[in-house]
Amino acid sequence: MKCHQLILCLLLSACAGLPAVIEKAPAISLSYDQVNHDISSYIGVPVRWGGIVVDVENEEHFSLIQVIFYPLDYSGRPQLYKLGEGRFVVKSPDFLDPAVYTKDKEITVAGIVDGKIEQTVGKRIIQVPLLSVTAIHLWPNYPSYYDNRYYGPSPFFGYPGFYPFYRGGFYGPYYRW
Repeated sequence: MKCHQLILCLLLSACAGLPAVIEKAPAISLSYDQVNHDISSYIGVPVRWGGIVVDVENEEHFSLIQVIFYPLDYSGRPQLYKLGEGRFVVKSPDFLDPAVYTKDKEITVAGIVDGKIEQTVGKRIIQVPLLSVTAIHLWPNYPSYYDNRYYGPSPFFGYPGFYPFYRGGFYGPYYRW
């Protein structure tokens, strides 16, 4: 194998699959709706879920992260272009710094369904699934594949900003001369 082929293979293999910390944790493929409709039937079942952080509460001996659920893609990253399906809470015995686990941060967790917990959203009290965490992965902040704004020269027609596959159509909100 030539050197450039070897480098390409290494780069591609590095991008594929789940983050190691999440991949090693046992998990059964269960949807949020399955568990949320009958939480008591799934107590003790390991799952891998993800979404965006809503809030972090630190108690004396544990931390709680409230997360809006989004389905995961092949790499384990939340698919934010899909609709959020509801909330769940992650319980960790470790201190989770609210400066690190900030609002709207993408997160993937592996954990055990531990029952349900009441959460206050606005003035309403709801019951959501509670996961006892076995692994947490915070995703780096970089533009999503689906955030496809294009500002540079067109690869097709040579005119600045004239790129037919970005949001807004041919002359949409991101068109510039």
